[in-house]
Amino acid sequence: MERLRFILSLFLGAACLFLNSCASQQLDAHQSKILVSVEDQTMVLSQHGQPVKAYKISTSKFGLGDTPHSMRTPLGKMKVAKKIGGNQPKGAVFKGRRPTGEVLPPNAPGRDPIVTRIMWLKGTERRNKNAFHRYIYIHGTPEERTIGEAASYGCIRMRSQDIVDLYSRIGVNAEVKVVEESLMKLPTAFKQRSFVKSIEKQEVVKPEQNA
Repeated sequence: MERLRFILSLFLGAACLFLNSCASQQLDAHQSKILVSVEDQTMVLSQHGQPVKAYKISTSKFGLGDTPHSMRTPLGKMKVAKKIGGNQPKGAVFKGRRPTGEVLPPNAPGRDPIVTRIMWLKGTERRNKNAFHRYIYIHGTPEERTIGEAASYGCIRMRSQDIVDLYSRIGVNAEVKVVEESLMKLPTAFKQRSFVKSIEKQEVVKPEQNA
């Protein structure tokens, strides 16, 4: 019996290492990139250079910029410096990046905390160098009725179900780029009819042939 337990523990240990290795490969920072269009209030997830998912989001109602205490959303290339809350339920409330134990439903009246997941961003350009120390996050919000509008205090807000999905698809150091213009003014890959439709329906994008 003891020998069987020993063999089983070795097998489980190897399985864990294998699964962790697979997860690490799946969340390769170079595999996935995020593009945020402020004009469209839309986020695009790309993998291996192809757009695969679109999410509606919310950037700052105070506009764009990186001045400390401005509550504006910074433009340019940043990266995911830290991922927080991966084991928390949808609607889990965070204070100081720590779960409080409270869980809120979408559109809970009178409440606007950070919920569900946090991806803490760090600037990689001069114009967004303050992002990390300004606590600029991609995070969940209970105010899901405002998604699609500029309504945040500087961060990039998402619906809880969307940020759970995004969190599972990207790794630490993944690139996040925030642009002011519409996706339709960007390269050809983002102008495919199937992709444009996916922005409204939030479906997985299916690349078109000869687009």
